[in-house]
Amino acid sequence: MATPLTFNDTLDQFSAWRRQFVTRLKRLIEWLKANDLMDAAVEERLHELESRLRTDRVMVAFVAEFSRGKSELINAIFFAGYGRRIMPASAGRTTMCPTELGYDAEVPPCLRLLPIETRLQPQALMEWRQVPEQWTRVDLNVEDPAQLAQAFETVSEVLRVSVQQAKALGFWNDATPEDNPRAGADGLVEVPKWRHAMINIAHPLLKQGLVILDTPGLNAIGAEPELTVSLIPQAHAALFILGADTGVTKSDLAIWREHLLEENGDTENRLIVLNKIDGLWDSLSTPEQIESQIRKQQATTAEVLGVPQDRVIPVSAQKGLVAKVTNDPALLKASRLLHLERRLGHGLLVQRQAILASAAHAGLGHLQQQASLLLKVRRRELEEQWQELNSLRGKNANVIRHMRERVDQERAEFEACGARIHAVRSVHLKLLREVFDLMSPQVLKNEVAALEEKLKAPGVVKLGVRKLYDEAFERLRDNLTRAVNVSQEIQSMLRGSFKQLNAEFGFSLPQPRELELKRFERDLRRVEESHLQYLGLGNALRLAQPEFAERLMRALSTRLRNVFESAQGDVEIWSKTAISQLDIQLRERRRNFARRTEAVERIEQAAGGLDERMSELRAQNAHQDSLEHELRLMTADLVNLHDDDAAGFSTTLPPD
Repeated sequence: MATPLTFNDTLDQFSAWRRQFVTRLKRLIEWLKANDLMDAAVEERLHELESRLRTDRVMVAFVAEFSRGKSELINAIFFAGYGRRIMPASAGRTTMCPTELGYDAEVPPCLRLLPIETRLQPQALMEWRQVPEQWTRVDLNVEDPAQLAQAFETVSEVLRVSVQQAKALGFWNDATPEDNPRAGADGLVEVPKWRHAMINIAHPLLKQGLVILDTPGLNAIGAEPELTVSLIPQAHAALFILGADTGVTKSDLAIWREHLLEENGDTENRLIVLNKIDGLWDSLSTPEQIESQIRKQQATTAEVLGVPQDRVIPVSAQKGLVAKVTNDPALLKASRLLHLERRLGHGLLVQRQAILASAAHAGLGHLQQQASLLLKVRRRELEEQWQELNSLRGKNANVIRHMRERVDQERAEFEACGARIHAVRSVHLKLLREVFDLMSPQVLKNEVAALEEKLKAPGVVKLGVRKLYDEAFERLRDNLTRAVNVSQEIQSMLRGSFKQLNAEFGFSLPQPRELELKRFERDLRRVEESHLQYLGLGNALRLAQPEFAERLMRALSTRLRNVFESAQGDVEIWSKTAISQLDIQLRERRRNFARRTEAVERIEQAAGGLDERMSELRAQNAHQDSLEHELRLMTADLVNLHDDDAAGFSTTLPPD
């Protein structure tokens, strides 16, 4: 039996597949350009696909209340190779602020820290990312594990502030006193020193596109809207860590319900980690009794959280880390860490590869259809030229001259289609502007500003925040629906126009495909759902604070802008693709007239010109057949690359 894959192994395979796919895709792009089979729309689509595959990031969020062993689990899965702990994992509170670990080749190894005081200012976290001088930077030596560990300790730093300051920063809520930090004898309370941390190191896994999001406990999570409405919901997988010794506590359940459980109950990309099972390793109990206790905790946890029992993974992160560092296979097996890694790798990375491959297959399918159509048009015109020239065999100079006059007349008649094409483009651009206006940044900005103004109004919480929120999103959904309706009007217009152009001027224009905006409606729904936890009575006091409402709206605006900008990008590519065949076939027809005129001139000038030109046409026709065959081989090569790797994943990952 093959050795089961760890998370690292699966990520290596996933990254190798991406690199191979990008290499072969670049080769295909260059081949298409060399053979004049690339139009602007297809080129843009392929370069977008190449960029997506090359820069794709896989984010894994680690979410837990304090003291559940979250940082130790990160150490065990990702940093055991350093031979020591890298992320702070001592007793008590460790990670006090959201921490992202990733890799950017253009940034030197460093730790960047955003001061907590920036919460008092209106800028969203995404905006602060664009102002590096406002972050405290600590340079890192990736060759020195001790220096790395010492530098990472800074994410645990705290400040002592007054209760009033803690309220302003979002860490004190009179409505939930049990969640507030304890005040000292001097009346001061501890709050995180940093709002956000970003670690950039050339770790092998991070270089391959992995991004790790380490989150703090419940109180800190709830105080940062952008974390819960943007970063966690957009993570490709979330590991929710619980303690096997404590089970699901009240604060654990609050994190699950408010920040991880989607309104539709979907938990597909959530894994629950029941950590610290070594606490159940009792020398007075038999292995069977210990296993029974673990199974019982699994079942209870699954029931409380409402997930299948196999989604709850028991593990000992601490023993797993020790086992990896000391190379102890027996302890590693007992820790069950590898089982978690396999579940994470297979569930996340194989699924991610399938999503990227599906997008690639769709793009390649459209490319092959477009290129094949162009080759078909070329072959048809070559055949028409051959038939035309064949009819000249044995004819005198007058017949050949009349042939030239006929070509000139056909060219003049064809150019009359220019006015029709201009009219089609004018209507197309007018309707396209309507689509873009419905999804414009200004429309979005006005909607968010209006909602923010209503949220800040006195007594708004009593009047029903949820209603205002629902109305705002209903208007945004209505805009998307109207954009779809206008796009259908564009499609209907193009269908009718293309049909007429095909009939009157001999084009072979295909029917444009439908614009698919459903996924953006789903994205909009996810954004809406990720904000719902802030609209209940528990957050009434927070919402009454203008600063918090403003931060919430800025986080909302950032994510909505991403949705609408992506939708606009899809509309633009769809529009270019729909109209590109018109440009291509117009260009090919004009080239064809030029070639026909040239052929007649050559025949007039040389007696052997007719046979020579007909031989050239036969050779060109065979060349078009060869190009189509090569195109099929190259696209099939890309498709098979995913299918082969998918089969490899399924055969190397046996069930546990």
